[in-house]
Amino acid sequence: MDITLDFGGGAEVLFNNIKKRELKLDDGTKWTLRSFLQYMKDNLLTDRLELFMQGESVRPGILVLVNDTDWELLGELDYEIQPKDTISFISTLHGG
Repeated sequence: MDITLDFGGGAEVLFNNIKKRELKLDDGTKWTLRSFLQYMKDNLLTDRLELFMQGESVRPGILVLVNDTDWELLGELDYEIQPKDTISFISTLHGG
């Protein structure tokens, strides 16, 4: 299953400064955002887990969008990822 992963607002720094990735997920697996976040933690995250995740979810201050729709409207961690989805993680936390 092909998906697109986007990072913005500085979240890309935690993922080797890559703002956009095209990923191919195993078609035989039912992917939810919960399982995908674990995959990201184990395979994509390159810096400071505590700035991205809290427990099994993202930290407060990280906006998650699926196809430009807030994940809160889609069931958050239980949303089942669909082929061609674009999943965006945007940090709203900024130093100053």
